[in-house]
Amino acid sequence: MPYYTYILTNKNKTVLYVGATRNLKIRMAQHKTKYYPKSFSAQYNCYNLMYYELFETHNEALAREKQLKSGNRKRKISLIESKNPDWLDLASSYASLGNDDYLIKEIW
Repeated sequence: MPYYTYILTNKNKTVLYVGATRNLKIRMAQHKTKYYPKSFSAQYNCYNLMYYELFETHNEALAREKQLKSGNRKRKISLIESKNPDWLDLASSYASLGNDDYLIKEIW
């Protein structure tokens, strides 16, 4: 099973959140429902998936998360716009479907 590093934003695209997870579909559902109400993403309403990458191992995904978090906003925006220039919520393209692993690979 792959691991993911991802970037979320809020409705107005003023806040960026970087995270890593093993199951992107479940994690996105948690963000959208504010499963952890005191978390950064819940407090700043970050639940729109703008970008993600797949990795073979947990360590690779965490290393990339750390790298992205240490970068500035301009770099994150450039990364998002390289794959998602219209800033569409990528989660909406698979969230209502069944097993997302194969769909995410096809979408990206």
